[in-house]
Amino acid sequence: MARAAKSRAKKSNATKPRARHPSALPVEPRAATDDAALRRIAAALERLAPVAPPSSDLGSADVFVWEGGAGYLRTATRIARVDLNLLQGIDSQRDILLANTRQFARRLSANNALLWGAKGMGKSSLIKAVHATVNGEVPGSLALVELHRDDIGSLSALLTQLAASDRRCIVFCDDLSFDLSGSDSARDGAGYRSLKAMLEGGIEGRPDNVVLYATSNRRHMVPRDMIENESATAIRPTEAVDEKVSLSDRFGLWIGFHPASQDDYFAMVEGYATRYRLKVPVRALRAQAVEWSMTRGARSGRVAWQFIQDLAGRLGKTLR
Repeated sequence: MARAAKSRAKKSNATKPRARHPSALPVEPRAATDDAALRRIAAALERLAPVAPPSSDLGSADVFVWEGGAGYLRTATRIARVDLNLLQGIDSQRDILLANTRQFARRLSANNALLWGAKGMGKSSLIKAVHATVNGEVPGSLALVELHRDDIGSLSALLTQLAASDRRCIVFCDDLSFDLSGSDSARDGAGYRSLKAMLEGGIEGRPDNVVLYATSNRRHMVPRDMIENESATAIRPTEAVDEKVSLSDRFGLWIGFHPASQDDYFAMVEGYATRYRLKVPVRALRAQAVEWSMTRGARSGRVAWQFIQDLAGRLGKTLR
């Protein structure tokens, strides 16, 4: 019995596969393993890294938008612009800004400009129309760069990029205003100081190839009640008020816009109607325009344009 058991054990051991020594196992080359690990790490880091902003080429277009958060100039693909000859009732304002811009395009000295006053009277439209007109006279002479109010804190970065180019640039900031005592006072105060230093007073100032054109409904870009409060409560009222209005003083040109008269309003409406071939008798056109302005409680270029949009729609016309 014992011999039989031993014999069966030997046979069983004979049928089992022998364990291979570790040195006999196939080993992946160490260099290949390290390369694969490095590739995986590089791919992971690439996914985490922010996308690099596109390069800003000021010669690639005529109109740009400054993306302050990412720090680059984006080419404007659609430009909301009105022909200069359609802007009625602002002849003196047009002539002043056009002359200043032509000087700048010819590489002569020119001033920063603040267009202030009544809303809807074509302040921003005039800047865009003047830029297009001067560029038509001297092709490629000027780049228009829109700076949003919320991006004023990145103004120094924008100026650094513009200064590296030889091209003349108009930095355009629409509806500029500051609340230096409200909930946004910290942000607005920083932007206020940055803009003051850029216009005049900073060590570097603005580059020679840059001017700033800004629009505001307020002459001094701060609420009137803030100026009055400072004057009433400050120990030295004159100094307090001077500080609040010191930014607007740094614009060489103050161009005021005032509410449109009825004659100016009619000229705006009739100019648009002629431009877009809206065939309505003048008396009927004026009557409808007056009725429209009464529903809006104002007469302005914006109200005239809104009336023309409504009229064109009722006539089955497209404004192109």
